[in-house]
Amino acid sequence: MRLLIIEDEKGLAQEIKHFLEKEQYKCDLAFTGNEASELIGINPYDFILLDIGLPDRNGLDLIKEIHEFNAEAYIIIITARGELTDKVNGFNLGADDYLPKPFSLIELHLRIQAITRRKFGHNQNAIVFGKFTIDTQARMLNYEKNLIDLTKKEYDLLSYLVLNKNRVLDRMQLTEHIWGDFYEDDYDSNYIDVHIKNIRKKLQKYDDSAWIKTLRGIGYRFEI
Repeated sequence: MRLLIIEDEKGLAQEIKHFLEKEQYKCDLAFTGNEASELIGINPYDFILLDIGLPDRNGLDLIKEIHEFNAEAYIIIITARGELTDKVNGFNLGADDYLPKPFSLIELHLRIQAITRRKFGHNQNAIVFGKFTIDTQARMLNYEKNLIDLTKKEYDLLSYLVLNKNRVLDRMQLTEHIWGDFYEDDYDSNYIDVHIKNIRKKLQKYDDSAWIKTLRGIGYRFEI
């Protein structure tokens, strides 16, 4: 999953980024409202961690832009402000959760996981489709008692497709969520198509259902 961390305290922002990247999230940083606005307009995000007290604008003003350009993103407000009116305003504008500073990074991760469970309708450690089970803690795919050998990129791609079941994802979205940076050494313009083919082959060894649909010229959809 891809997150945008909007936080003007650079040390805290880097700490959050480092922690979440160890949990296999892709993270971008914005230290001002203007930087955040630019990223929101060009990148798709699953979660946006939003500080209210930004140096150049009120963070709450960004929520409208998030809904306009990242309608699928879930918003967690992180702020030192503890007034009830800030919470009420945030939720009224469409925020999904509110975490006052100081907070534990473990608690932040638990909040993200809780929203993910509500959003995608699965329990914390397992995503099930047919007789397949994705173990999100161990990052493994099983068919009944058989472990299916997936590369790291194949696992990331499959789990992201399954989490977004029945939703069309274009190649740009998939590439950005799996890589985070187009210029990594292992980037290949045919990456998505090649690895979708490999994933299908590995799934079809156990189950010939057409889980991953191709929308020609657009992208892919995982159907359940």
